[in-house]
Amino acid sequence: MAPTLSLEPAGRSCWDEPLSIAVRGLAPEQPVTLRAALRDEKGALFRAHARYRADAQGELDLARVPALGGSFTGLEPMGLLWAMVPDRPFWRLVKRDVQTPFVVELEVLDGHEPDGGRQLAHAVHERHFMAPGVRRVPVREGRVRATLFLPPGKGQFPGIIDLYGSVGGLCEYRASLLAGHGFVVLALAYFRFEDLPESLSDTRLEYFEEALAIMLHHPQVKSPNIGLLGVSKGGDLCLSMAAFLKDNITATVLINTCVANTLVPLC
Repeated sequence: MAPTLSLEPAGRSCWDEPLSIAVRGLAPEQPVTLRAALRDEKGALFRAHARYRADAQGELDLARVPALGGSFTGLEPMGLLWAMVPDRPFWRLVKRDVQTPFVVELEVLDGHEPDGGRQLAHAVHERHFMAPGVRRVPVREGRVRATLFLPPGKGQFPGIIDLYGSVGGLCEYRASLLAGHGFVVLALAYFRFEDLPESLSDTRLEYFEEALAIMLHHPQVKSPNIGLLGVSKGGDLCLSMAAFLKDNITATVLINTCVANTLVPLC
């Protein structure tokens, strides 16, 4: 029997969804190398590999068998995904268009040489950023520039405003994934995007108050309480919102941020 590479879910999954990887049809205790690769939207290549040994039945389940070396070691069921590094130094893996997937290629090679073994099995898997039924709605109301992600189904859902850091622009990949878990999420730009100010120093609290009002009046948002999610500069802006607009803020989650307003004044 020829070796086969089995993925579950098969074909496609969401970026934040566990992916089970297994190989069947190998010789007992056969040494193999597994490789994973993807290209980002600018064509940069990201890769990882790990060395394994099949069990006595010729099977290899990454949830049960530890990696013996390579990009990682030990029991890491999804190590081939999180351990991918770019060929280009200091390049980050960033998803800019959440409406398209990253396409991951996985290979099983004979032996423990990541670039020299004979290919035994191959599979292609799509990692998506919008779960089936999630809707993406651009928001251009008043001064607010954002994208709203709505979960599948009718009724009302908890609302979240998602803010990124001091690089500016509009980042959607976290908001799109959260919508797949039953949240209405507003990915909010606040400078260096379309007609918004170019400088972070022009940021004003009233802008965030306007974004909050949009969420509170949306028919699919469970009001009167909204959650905030922020990273870096976006995190301390979330704290400012929670302090000054506190009547409608019920939760604040901060990632890699300061616990006070920093860098520039908030008017």
